[in-house]
Parts: sequence; structure tokens; C-alpha cells
Amino acid sequence: MITRVRSELTRYLRTETVGGTLLLAAAAIALLWVNSPWGDSYVTMTETVLSIGPLHLELTLADWTKDGLLAVFFFVAGLELKRELVVGELADPKRAALPIIAALGGVVTPALIAFTVGHGVPGMDRGWAIPVATDIAFALAVLAMTGSRIPASARVFLLSLAVVDDLVAIILIAVLFTATLSMLWLLAAVACCGAWALAQHRRIRTPLVYVPLALLSWYALHEAGIHPTLAGVALGLLTRVRPDPDEEQAPATRLEHLVQPVSAGLCVPLFALFASGVPLNAEVFGELFTDRLSLAIILGLLLGKTIGIFGISWVAIRLGVAKRPAGLGYRDMFALSVLGAIGFTVSLLVAELALGDIGDGSAEELAKAAVLVTSMAASLAGSALLLRRGRVHQARRDADALEPE
Repeated sequence: MITRVRSELTRYLRTETVGGTLLLAAAAIALLWVNSPWGDSYVTMTETVLSIGPLHLELTLADWTKDGLLAVFFFVAGLELKRELVVGELADPKRAALPIIAALGGVVTPALIAFTVGHGVPGMDRGWAIPVATDIAFALAVLAMTGSRIPASARVFLLSLAVVDDLVAIILIAVLFTATLSMLWLLAAVACCGAWALAQHRRIRTPLVYVPLALLSWYALHEAGIHPTLAGVALGLLTRVRPDPDEEQAPATRLEHLVQPVSAGLCVPLFALFASGVPLNAEVFGELFTDRLSLAIILGLLLGKTIGIFGISWVAIRLGVAKRPAGLGYRDMFALSVLGAIGFTVSLLVAELALGDIGDGSAEELAKAAVLVTSMAASLAGSALLLRRGRVHQARRDADALEPE
């Protein structure tokens, strides 16, 4: 079982690394496109409405990527979280303690900083949640490219932290962005989730059951007034992760193999393409470091995440509440904490949800620009620290290899 879990973790990291690279490429294309002479065509594309008449769904392409494609991303996150909680790193309370504590520190501290700096700014009653999430794909991609000489425990720590981090962000999305609630549709969504769990219990395997249930639960949550991506998380958490004796793989493992490449290689990059098109000019750059909204996000992400993750981890280890990951020093953990400041997918989503209906949209664009610039700064700073730490670890391994037996 341990060997299977480790091999699944390796495969997951490999896929997310490729997905992170595609995400960066899609974001770069969006930024270049919207700031080019053809920028109007980008806006036209994102605002094109694709409707499904019988279901009364009239969403723009940007909304379809935000509400539809990200549901697939959150489904994979739910599967990974369930696997980690049942048979992975988070199943062992001693191993789970540090990433859980670090994730909570990395949520509370950015939120407090953002709320304090941006208090009174329109939209910050919910916008304080923008800097609370770490982007799994982006952070793992940076770690894979620049931290190959860091012990493998660094990847496990960062992944576990990001999974818990995203769970908290998902809960915040459900609480903060549910304005009106239709109980009838909510009950329909609960019924779909119950049917999914029952089908798992009865060991039903045909997609003819699960695909309709997934679509119905998504539609029911959308009509209920709850962000429909939460359907993905719920169904992921209701999927079995332990294989039966007659099964080579558990359903969660099979679904991850099937869905994760689609999520990392298509859904998340497409969301980045539609969400990252922010006009960057002298005026925007000037406001980035003077406007309280953008400062709240920048300081919340860059300082809040780093201080929150590393500071609470250091305290927990010193107090004996948690153990430091094998092979990692405090400087390694500080470098990983800087990577935790990479807030992309979920941060952009929260920015749209919190600020999309305020004014002429300039607040949303400024918030997205702050997320993009800060994430890039965190990735560069984290990369530099990881490369330095990698050289230190390699030098130690070389020294150990030269010692006589």
C-alpha cells in the first residue's frame, strides 16, 4: 500500500508539473494578447456568450472556464485530498500535523494582513480572501524546475500544505459567495452526492451512472446559488480510495489517472488564458504600489503567506507539536514558504467573485494584476532560494560520497 501511494504521489507531481508549465504559458499568452494591438479580440473572445437554452444557462466563455472547467480541477483536488486523508501523508496524525498547521498559518496571516491594509476599500469585505490560497500546479512546477536537488520530503510537504490550503479556500468560497440560496436545488445537489456515495458503496463502476450524476450535481449547485465548482470537491471526497481485494486500483486512483491530465493539461490552462488577460500599463503599475486594494493583496500574499507558513511551522516544531520533514532544514522550509506565496488559480477566481460586480471592473483588473505580479515575484524569489539550497544539499551528498567506508 505504501509503495502504491508513493508511486501515485510521483505520478501526481509529474502531471502537475507539466500542467504548471502549461498554466504559465497560457497566462503569458493572455497577457501578451490583451496588451497587444489585438487586445480587443481577446476581450471579445472572453465575453462571447455560450448558452444552453433548455437549461437557461447563458454564460460567457470566461464564465464557463471559471464555473465549468474549474469544477474538474476541484474534483481532482477532492480526490487528492481524500487520498491524502485516508492513505497518504495526512492519514498519520504526526506527519499531518505540520502541513495542516502550516496551511492554517498560511491562510489566517494573509487574510489578517489583507483585511487590515484594505479595510474600508470597496470589495474588501470579501476580497480579503484573495491571498489565502496557494496554487498547487504553479508551485509544484517551480519546485520541480528549481528544486530537483532538494530532498523529496519537500515535495510531499508542499503538496500536503497546498491541498489543505485549497480545502480552506473552497470552504471560504462556499461561505462568502453564496448570496441567495435555493433550498430545493440544494437538496437536489445533496441527493446527487448521496447517489454518488451509494453507487460507490455498491461498487458500481459504469460511467453511465457517474457522468450524469456529476453533471446534475454541478447544475443543481449552480441553480442553488452556490459556486458550482464545489460539486467537484464534494464528489471527489465521496469517492473510494481503498481498493477491494479484487481491484487493482481504487476508483479514486482510476479517476485521477483519467481526469487529472485533462485538468492539468486543459482545464486549468484554459482558465488561466481567460482569467489572466489584464491590461498592464504605466497607470496599472503605478496603482499596484499605491492603491490599498493591490497593496492588501501583494502584502497578504508575499508577506502573509511566507510569514504565516514558516512562522507557525517554526513555532510548532520548536514546541514539539510537529516534526520537521526528514532531510529539510529551516532554510529549506523558508524557501518552500516563499513558494506558498504563489497564488494563481484560486486567487484569480476569488478576485473575480469578490470584485467582479464593483464599479467598471477596474478593481477586479487591478486585483488580478496584483496576484499575477506577486505570484511571479514569489516564484522568482523561491526559485533563487531553492537553487541555493539545492547546491548546499548536493555539496553535502558529494562530501558524504567521498568519505571512506
